[in-house]
Amino acid sequence: MAAGELASRVVSAGRSCGLTTSVLREWSTLGSPKQVEYLASYLEAERASREASKRASLLRRCALPAPKTFDGYDWSAVAWPDGFGRPDLLSLSFLERREDLVLMGDVGCGKTHMASALCALACQARVEARFFTASALVMRLRRARDEDRLDRELAQIGRAGMLVVDELGFLPLDVDGARLLFQVVSEAYERQSVVITTNLEFSRWGQALGDGQVAAAVIDRVVRHGWPPRSRGESHRARSAPMQQA
Repeated sequence: MAAGELASRVVSAGRSCGLTTSVLREWSTLGSPKQVEYLASYLEAERASREASKRASLLRRCALPAPKTFDGYDWSAVAWPDGFGRPDLLSLSFLERREDLVLMGDVGCGKTHMASALCALACQARVEARFFTASALVMRLRRARDEDRLDRELAQIGRAGMLVVDELGFLPLDVDGARLLFQVVSEAYERQSVVITTNLEFSRWGQALGDGQVAAAVIDRVVRHGWPPRSRGESHRARSAPMQQA
C-alpha cells in the first residue's frame, strides 16, 4: 500500500477516535510502512469497536418491545404513495429531510414490525431513535408533568432523530392526553421525523384523540412533510396462529 494511502487511513481512523489531526499526520509519516500499517489497523479496530458500542447503546435506549429487522419482511401488502417507495424507506433518506411517516392499515399487517425495524436501521446508522406506544408516551408525559419536569422530558424526546408513536387509536386518549401528544408532534415539526402506526383513517382520529381540533392539528403537521404507506390484507399473526392451522 502506498505511503500516502496509509497516512490517510491513519488520519481518518484516528480522527474518528477523537485524536488530533496534526499528531496523526505526523505519526502517519514516521516509521516503516509496516509500522504505519500496524498503527492504521489498530486505529481502525478502535473505531469499529466504538461504533459497535454506540449502535448497541442507541438500540438499548430505543427501548423496542421486540427488536425486528426487514429480513423476510412481507412487502406484498404495502401500498406506497406516489413519490415514496421501498428504497426511500430503507435508505432512511426521509430522516435527513425531517419527513414523517404514517403507517396506516389493517390490524396485524406489519406496521409495528416496520416501525421497529426502522428503529433498528436508524441505530445502525448511529441515529438516535425512540419507540413508544401512544398510550405509554402519554402516561410518561403525564408523570413528567405531575413531577414538574415536562420540559426536560420533551427535550429528551426531542433529541431523537426518529420518534415512533405506535398503535395510535388502539386505546382512546382523553383530551388531556391528546394535547400532550400534540405537544410532542408540534415540537418535532421540521426538527425530527415522527413515525406513527395506526389502524384508523385520518377521518377517525378525532374519535381516538377525543378532540377533533387537536386531531386536525396533529394531522396537519404529520402530513405537511409526511408520507402514508398503507398495509392491507389478512393479519400475519392470525395466519400463523396455531388455532388457525388446526
